[in-house]
Amino acid sequence: MICNLDTHDGLCRSLANGTHCIVVSVDYRLAPEHKFPAAPEDCYAATSWVAENAPRFNGDPARIAVGGDSAGGNLAAVISRMARDKGGPALSFQLLIYPATVFTIRYPSVEENGEGYGLTEQDMTWFTNHYLNNAEEKQNPLASPLLAADLSRLPPALAITAEYDPLRDEGEMYGQKLKDAGVPVTITRYDGMTHGFVGMPYDKGRQAIAESCVALRAAFALKT
Repeated sequence: MICNLDTHDGLCRSLANGTHCIVVSVDYRLAPEHKFPAAPEDCYAATSWVAENAPRFNGDPARIAVGGDSAGGNLAAVISRMARDKGGPALSFQLLIYPATVFTIRYPSVEENGEGYGLTEQDMTWFTNHYLNNAEEKQNPLASPLLAADLSRLPPALAITAEYDPLRDEGEMYGQKLKDAGVPVTITRYDGMTHGFVGMPYDKGRQAIAESCVALRAAFALKT
């Protein structure tokens, strides 16, 4: 619903510089003007376009990762499964930074951190009601990837969470569910941090970006 290419330009540049890779930032349609499933459809279309046109901008179609933070982490998780189920494009990695992964469950981290730490439980409800068309869509795995029946054969992942984030538990639960399905996953919780910390001038924010870059470089190196 919020943010755009400009708000996340700094993060994208940090990943590009730290990973020495091309970063394609997707200006997908936002709710409430464009409700679900506009966002995942746009992001999957962009991912497919990148794979098909990579040589035009010196990209490598054999080494594509998806990633995002918060709602973007939700979309990265969803696109990873869409790519598997639609027969491509093949993905090397998924970077999930404090991702929203489920609309039907309120984990303890929502109770613990839903007030006073930036992102509030009231905010989350407001976003949900504007993003989805109806309550039934909360059950759709394209909205709630944690509810997907099969998470096997997905690309390796790094799931980054923050201690004082209402989304902490669902991000970690999704990472664990990927692990249980046989997907190589690293789950890193940054203690003392709140939702959005990766884009803030904190040492741990820089540390999380550095961890992301190391993971991406390793994933791309395996494809050489």
